[in-house]
Amino acid sequence: MTQLIEPLSGLTAGLVSTLAVHPFDVIKTRMQLGHNPNTWTTTRDILTESHGLGNVVRNLYRGIAPNLLGNSVSWGLYFLFYARVKDGLASYRHGRLTTGDFFVSSAVAGLLTSALTNPIWVLKTRILSTSRDTPGAYASMMQGARVIYSREGVRGFYRGLVPSLFGVAHGAVQFVLYERFKEFMARHGEVLGNMEILTASAASKIFASAATYPYQVIRARLQAYDAERHYTTMGEVVRKVWRQRGLRGFYAGLVPSFVRVLPSTCVTFLVYENTRYYLHVLR
Repeated sequence: MTQLIEPLSGLTAGLVSTLAVHPFDVIKTRMQLGHNPNTWTTTRDILTESHGLGNVVRNLYRGIAPNLLGNSVSWGLYFLFYARVKDGLASYRHGRLTTGDFFVSSAVAGLLTSALTNPIWVLKTRILSTSRDTPGAYASMMQGARVIYSREGVRGFYRGLVPSLFGVAHGAVQFVLYERFKEFMARHGEVLGNMEILTASAASKIFASAATYPYQVIRARLQAYDAERHYTTMGEVVRKVWRQRGLRGFYAGLVPSFVRVLPSTCVTFLVYENTRYYLHVLR
């Protein structure tokens, strides 16, 4: 049971946070792909594509299946790898971990998780980047997987992997800050409450996101369903974004991203820490 605590806690956190904030992910993805640089205009476009409340909900939750699968599996794997590497380093160091140890633990976990889950994120990005009526839009994950494999082969599932690996730095920075914030707030040995967990997770996410957001824009464009017609390399994406919109282009969707990732991060870590705590109590 003990070995399952980390992946179960991460999986539960991924499921809950994704259900809570998925509509913001739809808006952010459309903006990153350059469909419209304005948050409110993008939201309005999604709503005007809908006719009736049922269609509004369906459009805002388009792509929920790959997002649920991706986030639950990713967080489960991430926390599993993170705990294993961190425990190994703690054993080697006979206890206290350094900032570098937290960074290495997070980086290794991020590299492994990114490599294993990239196919899910390709499917998610392509589904979220289109409305249901867009020509060539995928009707389901299975149909999308078949189309990608038939047209692009296995390589199609790993588009955007390189910038995703660059994004490992984002997770590494976030987890270093999160662990240090927790240590600071628990310096007298007390168990952290929900408010302290929320504060540590939000602060660490803000700093990490501001520093590493451009890679998300590059990755999203490389993974879009029509990416092959526009980009062949990561360098070409960088040049086109710079030429079209300058520095601002690399931060397209930052506002809805913050609106999405802050609640998502807070919910993820709050659910993770509480699930982990109660699983330890019940084991």
